[in-house]
Amino acid sequence: MSEALPAALSEIPEPAVSKPWFVYLVRAENGSLYCGISDDPQRRFAAHQSGKGARYFYSSPAVALVYVEECVSKGEALRQERLIKKLRKSAKECLAASFCLATFNSD
Repeated sequence: MSEALPAALSEIPEPAVSKPWFVYLVRAENGSLYCGISDDPQRRFAAHQSGKGARYFYSSPAVALVYVEECVSKGEALRQERLIKKLRKSAKECLAASFCLATFNSD
């Protein structure tokens, strides 16, 4: 015998599935690294390359997307961005190198 669920339980909405956000590093032509967040890092990198998206690239154009890390929410991506921006350049270079190795090794 099956019992029907109480009306209150059957009306509980499904939890909203949040889309992932990403923190990323872009190498500028002058060798510097820019850190940002986006829900679509490839699209954002294309915007940086076309001169739109960040004044940072006015003086030295974006040349490569060198690091991407998926986060569960925009808030988490913002927290991770803040942490990465506090790192020394050598540590950011290590992130970029590890991402390149991981990308290369997954092929």
